[in-house]
Amino acid sequence: MSDPVLYADGLYKRFGVTEALRGASLAVRRGEIVAVTGPSGSGKSTLLHCLAGILAPDRGEVVFDGRHLERLRDRDRTVLRRRSFGFVFQFGQLVPELPAIENVAMPMLLGGAGRRAALAAAAAWFPRLGLDGLQWRLPGELSGGQSQRVAIARALVADPQVLFADEPTGALDSVAADQVMELLVDAARRAGTSVLLVTHEARVAAFADRSVTVRDGRAAAGGVVAA
Repeated sequence: MSDPVLYADGLYKRFGVTEALRGASLAVRRGEIVAVTGPSGSGKSTLLHCLAGILAPDRGEVVFDGRHLERLRDRDRTVLRRRSFGFVFQFGQLVPELPAIENVAMPMLLGGAGRRAALAAAAAWFPRLGLDGLQWRLPGELSGGQSQRVAIARALVADPQVLFADEPTGALDSVAADQVMELLVDAARRAGTSVLLVTHEARVAAFADRSVTVRDGRAAAGGVVAA
């Protein structure tokens, strides 16, 4: 396997008196799909947010493609997330007033692409994800599974190096969840995108190349605490 494209070493993060991370470490290699599992409140979403540059750790380092995220200014982290990262959340978080194709095009538009080019790139994702004919539907006119597939297209349209998925199937039934995960994994592998997937479901984690368990703010793989 290649060297890590993203890694965290010795992360600590506190919210008030609650210590969410206590020395967590994790590496994600290029093109690898890693599932982060653990009980509610274990720190897995906090770990994802630190790796994505959404939160700055109190201690420790996060390195993406040779750059230390914890040393960057907020504005620089925002630009990096826009250019290099994609995100899928539990409820999709689509803009309700925009049709599906404009939701997908949003990252490219925010990155400065022309509207025509952004819509063309967005349109190419609809047949890939079984959404053909739904380009101009509003989010409220889509099923939960369809909305999550639109969110996957939005996350991948700008060719990110890393896709962060936080409970992407948490609001779906098992059939729709399996369909979404199959499409997400297939799309990510075709694009060569690394995926960091947070989930509490074993059947979802099984789609990943490997799993890491977070307990009490530490990440452990194969029973060995990485701290």
